[in-house]
Amino acid sequence: MAKSNNKIAMLTNFVLIVALLVIVSMAESREIGILKGKQSAPSCDKVYGVASGDTCFGVTQMFNLTTAFFDSVNPNLNCTSLFVGQWLCIAGSA
Repeated sequence: MAKSNNKIAMLTNFVLIVALLVIVSMAESREIGILKGKQSAPSCDKVYGVASGDTCFGVTQMFNLTTAFFDSVNPNLNCTSLFVGQWLCIAGSA
């Protein structure tokens, strides 16, 4: 009888520890490193200051960039609200 209670207690402790790890992971808005590889942040080597009348499309054409590359090195850019003097990354790695 004591062995059965010991196994149940060990299983309960294991489940509680796993649940705690999942909750902490979710609270920190991160995945557990074992489950998902680390993603690197974009790196910028050269920037361009937005001038009056510039658009994202115009900047990609001016520097001969693909839209996919431009979006990858400027991940949080909102092209509908560019402002004069805003820095845009035009060379780097994603």
